[in-house]
Amino acid sequence: MSEHPSPTPGDEHPDEDFLSLDGQICFALNAASRAFGGLYRVVLKDLGLTYPQYLVMLVLWEQGEAPVKELGRRLRLDSGTLSPLLKRLEAAGLVRRERSAEDERSVRVHLTEAGAGLRVRAARIPRRIALATGFDLAEMRDLRARLERLTAAIDAAAEGAASAVEGRVAGGAR
Repeated sequence: MSEHPSPTPGDEHPDEDFLSLDGQICFALNAASRAFGGLYRVVLKDLGLTYPQYLVMLVLWEQGEAPVKELGRRLRLDSGTLSPLLKRLEAAGLVRRERSAEDERSVRVHLTEAGAGLRVRAARIPRRIALATGFDLAEMRDLRARLERLTAAIDAAAEGAASAVEGRVAGGAR
């Protein structure tokens, strides 16, 4: 596969146009993400949650409890971001953290009664977000599937690029 997209028949834009801001898919995705962030900020205000806190709560509402490491993996958050977030949720009385008796290094996060109760109030949020998009259910499912494919492809490309860089560094160290 080439590094640059090939123009398709009838494409009026030469390769140089791919360097314009409007030609960048990353910018379109970032703009959409920021728009979602603004909407979630308003919608989550009543719950007293930030968007990252809401994501943690979604996992816990789904599972009841989870190891910190699993939360980080599922949410794609590093421990430097996740730990203070969990600390704030714990201070708010929504979760509690417990060290594993079997492995002191492992910490599990559990919902409190208040955290579990917040789920009822949060139940209307996905519908409000979906309505705000103007997409029907089929469009939402299609977009999600495409974004999941995009994420997997980018993760694979980044992993390949990292391996190639490591190979060049290791080769140059001889």
